[in-house]
Amino acid sequence: MTEHYVGVLGLAEALGVSRHAVHKWRSRHPPGSPHPFPEPDVEVDAAPGWRPDRLEEMMHWRDGLPGRGVGGGRPTAARQEFFAEALARGMDRDEALRTLDAFGNSFPEMTEAEISAWLVEEWRS
Repeated sequence: MTEHYVGVLGLAEALGVSRHAVHKWRSRHPPGSPHPFPEPDVEVDAAPGWRPDRLEEMMHWRDGLPGRGVGGGRPTAARQEFFAEALARGMDRDEALRTLDAFGNSFPEMTEAEISAWLVEEWRS
């Protein structure tokens, strides 16, 4: 029975980035680094492959990269909208950050952007 894997190109398409970005991530985030890129499940002629059921794991890895509103860089649009709505509701920045942190701990399967968007939607409904 043939097993199917996702290569660099398929992974890049699923994550909405270029294959070059995937190659950069693999070299910049090796095993043993603070945020290591998930190891491939198979390599064929030096080409890596990941099981398709690991795509969600890859998305969570990508969302945890510094510079995506997690400790540096420009915040995501969802995070900016969340902070604007929190401020309008009388929360200060520390309260808003604690709120995101609490929801992030309660719903680890959701990204910060998903939590931010969900909270804004809930507040506005």
